[in-house]
Amino acid sequence: MEALEAIFTRRSTRKMKPEMPEKELISQVIEAGRSAPSGSNSQTTHLIVITRESVLSELAGIVQNAFAEMEAGPDTYVSLRHSIEASKRGGYIFHYNAPVLIVTANRRNYGNAMADSACALENMMIAANALDLGSCWINQLHWLDGHPAVRSFLEALGLREDETITGGLILGRGPEGLPVRERREITGNPVTWITD
Repeated sequence: MEALEAIFTRRSTRKMKPEMPEKELISQVIEAGRSAPSGSNSQTTHLIVITRESVLSELAGIVQNAFAEMEAGPDTYVSLRHSIEASKRGGYIFHYNAPVLIVTANRRNYGNAMADSACALENMMIAANALDLGSCWINQLHWLDGHPAVRSFLEALGLREDETITGGLILGRGPEGLPVRERREITGNPVTWITD
């Protein structure tokens, strides 16, 4: 798939088959993330790749409990509100039962932590689309970065104490085998041109 086509047709895929994609494809997606630009070429974005179903299931339970402890206020961001409300009802699976979860982290108090991680996540989403895999950027773990149970669990998996959780990516095959690729109309993201 040509690069611009991979960008323009990339959409979030939240429903995925439970089957694990080939390790070679997952590795290519990871390498695309590792190849992303970073401030001063620091290359400090840490990727924690979870493919073990029992670990994903345990993490989903911890995340549901953490959100269930929270209260949504009138100004709570809509996606965070959804996570809180769904967790209180029970059965909330933050990673949509995808077979692969890639957690991104970066150095705490590093000014480019989010930007560098965002570049890695975007590279991985575009690579996934080019490789016929579905993906979706998820922020639930970022929102729970300070939650003791979430941090403890992820630190046992390799998250360092001096790192902040910056995001996550789910990866798998869409229900029809291919990712969602319906090109969407862009109605926001204004552009201002300053020309001669």
